Amino acid sequence: MFDSFVAIVPAFCVTLGGIAAMTAEAFREPGERVPIGGLAVLSLIASGLASALLWGRNASSFGVVSADNFGLFINLVLVVIGLLTVIFSSAVLERDGIPAGEYYALTLFAIGGMMLMASAVDLLIIFLGLEILSLAVYVLTGIRRDSIQSTEAAFKYFLLGAFSSAFFLYGIAFAYGLVGSTRLEPIGVAVSGQGAANNPLAQFAVGLLLVGFAFKVSAVPFHMWTPDAYEGAPAVVAGFMSAGVKAAAFGAFARVFLSAFGSISADWTPILWLLAALTMIVGTVVGVAQTNLKRLLAYSSIAHAGYLMVALVAGNDIGKGALLFYLLVYAVTNVAAFGVIALLGTRDRANDDLKDCAGLWLRQPALAGLLTVFLLSLGGFPPTAGFIAKWYIFSAAVGAGYTGLAIIGVLTSVVSVFFYLRIVVMMYMVEQTPDPISPWTPQPLAIAALAVSVIVIFYLGLLPSRLLDLAAASIGTIY
Repeated sequence: MFDSFVAIVPAFCVTLGGIAAMTAEAFREPGERVPIGGLAVLSLIASGLASALLWGRNASSFGVVSADNFGLFINLVLVVIGLLTVIFSSAVLERDGIPAGEYYALTLFAIGGMMLMASAVDLLIIFLGLEILSLAVYVLTGIRRDSIQSTEAAFKYFLLGAFSSAFFLYGIAFAYGLVGSTRLEPIGVAVSGQGAANNPLAQFAVGLLLVGFAFKVSAVPFHMWTPDAYEGAPAVVAGFMSAGVKAAAFGAFARVFLSAFGSISADWTPILWLLAALTMIVGTVVGVAQTNLKRLLAYSSIAHAGYLMVALVAGNDIGKGALLFYLLVYAVTNVAAFGVIALLGTRDRANDDLKDCAGLWLRQPALAGLLTVFLLSLGGFPPTAGFIAKWYIFSAAVGAGYTGLAIIGVLTSVVSVFFYLRIVVMMYMVEQTPDPISPWTPQPLAIAALAVSVIVIFYLGLLPSRLLDLAAASIGTIY
């Protein structure tokens, strides 16, 4: 009987941690300090250990959740995202007046939904995971109830998210009408049958599911919620959204389109090619005009979604492995970059504008140096991991015959260097404003997390082969 539940143990661990955090907050006396962040860390570590112990077993729960190596790799990426988010959050929650129990519970519930979404092999379970993570992230976006901007961002995100969920659910309905099942394996068998490619139900299912996934990964033209949501949310929440939601969504995206609908890839690949090109171009070009750091990184996130979609378009072994490698690299880099922005802020002033970075090197050299590494990795400078990740993505596209898409990716990546280096120039070469950022109290745990992130970025930039081999082997277990 226990074997039937083994595959959901990683998600169960973080969900149990969320319940524990919520209970601790409910029974906490006013003014009493409870180490709720520690509960979150323990649950994430337990989830990571469970994922590691399940590696290679290909366990399944009731045929709807699969603990294959592909899903477990995504789980481990989500554990890394969760740990970094909790560490950076511990430094800013009390400062910003955010209730810790509520915040950590929502974060853990969101991660549980992400893990469920990435491991599910049934469209309805994918939808369930999608809604669990979405509802938690909507609330996290507007968790600063005294901020009109946060409330507005959460409301916009909620309305557009509900709209996209409807598209996704209709896509599931058409897939069920085609096969009589929502499980991916029967759908894949039916779609690969002769004549299924020309079946209107299959085409409607693919189109509607594509819209649902495109919204979650911030692909153009379904990206309009992203800059507003990132700007309105606390910086740590924006970093969590940018990495966590993307990892879960691309995990399910790859599982559904490369497996269930892989046999009719000729139908959806041209559409995905166009979406990837538009996403890279719009994310980069509009990002150049941004002066708010969170909006700038939001458009950077949009552009990176385009790069990840290039791997899906390629669909070959290199592209599949590069997809997982890129998700991990992007997660570490982006969460850490948002973590620096969060640490720079105060309760009364976010310090998230470009001009706030002027002369940062003179006042806070440690944060300036760390942020520089993260920006260079996002821009794809060698010898950072960001360079290797992009190299393999574009190599996969060229190998699959999509040279034009690879050229667009390289050109947009070059253009994106402008707005990353503009921040670096402000930190090192521009005098500070008359009203500079207030002196920052060092947070040892946060600095340690940032330092570890830098080590990971350079290690994967110089010695990526072991993780790339692991990612390539993991994608082979996907159904």
